[in-house]
Amino acid sequence: MEQAPGSPQEPQDEQGLPGCYRHPDRQTGIRCVRCERPICPECMVSASVGFQCPECVRSGSGTGHAPAANQPRTIAGGTIASDPRLVTKVLIGICLLVFALQLAIGVSFDERFELFGRAPTSDYGAWEGVAEGQWYRLVTSMFLHTGYVHLAFNMLSLWWIGGPLEAALGRVRYLALYFASGLAGSALVYLLTAPNQATLGASGAIFGLFGATGVLMRRLNYDLRPVIGLLVINLIFTFNPAFNISWQAHIGGLVAGLVVGYAMVHAPRERRSLVQYGTCGLVLAVVVVMVLVRTAQLT
Repeated sequence: MEQAPGSPQEPQDEQGLPGCYRHPDRQTGIRCVRCERPICPECMVSASVGFQCPECVRSGSGTGHAPAANQPRTIAGGTIASDPRLVTKVLIGICLLVFALQLAIGVSFDERFELFGRAPTSDYGAWEGVAEGQWYRLVTSMFLHTGYVHLAFNMLSLWWIGGPLEAALGRVRYLALYFASGLAGSALVYLLTAPNQATLGASGAIFGLFGATGVLMRRLNYDLRPVIGLLVINLIFTFNPAFNISWQAHIGGLVAGLVVGYAMVHAPRERRSLVQYGTCGLVLAVVVVMVLVRTAQLT
């Protein structure tokens, strides 16, 4: 999409929304409460009222405090990092490393770390699975992939969706969202699928990021139609039997992402951390309940 001509500081797009003064290609409806320049999620610094741009925060303009007293914060209250995509890069790196181990070691590696409820293995018929106390499979399965296409699709999605979201939330909150969504997807898979059905992939966590992105865009008054359209397309693929996709992981991750994402961007400032991490704790409590219920059914 080409941008229509506008002022040098506030480039306008076709819908009339200005572009961020630091990232002109990113349209935004939010302005700095001090200098009134348009700012995107990556440049937003939470203030007592509204948001400020990084320059106003560093200068300490309009306050009686020294510039160091103003700590840059994201829209969710996280610290603004020098590399706003570091966690996303690390997650992608872990998935690539694990995939290399899958190729090098073979099927035995997958069988050791993929997600399934309870099934006998080839080693003398020993029973393994989450129901046998191997709860780590709920996490390790999030970093396994079935092949190059599966890996490429998930990693590209993680980069496109996760990077901007990490910049908007901050590293710790972003990581909490990622794992809460991924574990919710794994728990729903464990609860609803056959105990010998193996599942693996990062898409549960990525669908959680998808849901949180929608919440964030709604909070910033962005046009949600592209996100809704992309979500509908993904759900069509998810529920198409020909693709053999675990809809439980996608739906579990999406619901958790919506819940945690809402808490991240709408938590009241005076008790922000309590609401944000408390919501993550509630999601994890639900995960534990689902796992315990299913384990009781299988043992």
